[in-house]
Amino acid sequence: MIPLRDSLKSRSFPLVTVLLILANILAFLASSQLGPEASRLLEPLAFVPRHFFLWRGGSLDWERWQPLLTAMFLHAGLLHLGSNMWFLWVFGNSVEDRLGHVRYLLFYLVCGVASFVVQGLSAPYSRIPALGASGAISGVLGAYLFLFARARILTLVPIVIIPWLVEIPAFVFLGVWFLLQFFYGTASVAGQGGVAWWAHIGGFVTGFALCWLLRRSGAHPPRTFESPRPHNVWLR
Repeated sequence: MIPLRDSLKSRSFPLVTVLLILANILAFLASSQLGPEASRLLEPLAFVPRHFFLWRGGSLDWERWQPLLTAMFLHAGLLHLGSNMWFLWVFGNSVEDRLGHVRYLLFYLVCGVASFVVQGLSAPYSRIPALGASGAISGVLGAYLFLFARARILTLVPIVIIPWLVEIPAFVFLGVWFLLQFFYGTASVAGQGGVAWWAHIGGFVTGFALCWLLRRSGAHPPRTFESPRPHNVWLR
């Protein structure tokens, strides 16, 4: 299922979302110019669980904590970058509109950091670098589920060679998405490369929990349950 857009209309321009997308694109373009040395030069910026959890220096050393921030702006390829940025664009603007620009940026970064820590806890001795914005974006998806559970997501569902456009409630789309992450995360072998499923899970749960805490503290308005009339469309 590929999300195309949601049913919500933002009241403000998604400045932070746009800037995050540009920052990720610029970081990818810069890393692609490094050539054969890219892996060696970028490894200190990626999150390596073993380096973090078995750090031999001071507990507050910047070199230990810096990858938790820099890793979320690195991507392994165009497909990795493109899919992440598309999900951020579809879901991020409504969450930013609700939280406000500054709080949304802090929220995004906290979710990204938490996602890498959770991924690291699933394989704390792994030497495999973890990178990408998907953990932070998963936090945005968790926030979207909490804030706009009844919004509708226009979704492309390829059926063999026939593309089918259908509006799906956000709680269904994101619920299925989360269950798939959990299924693949529990089925994957810890410490092996590939998709960082537990980063997705950790980011999503963090995003949902932060919005719950904000609501409990009265720091943002209650949830919104937009529910426009659904429609199914066959693309001809």
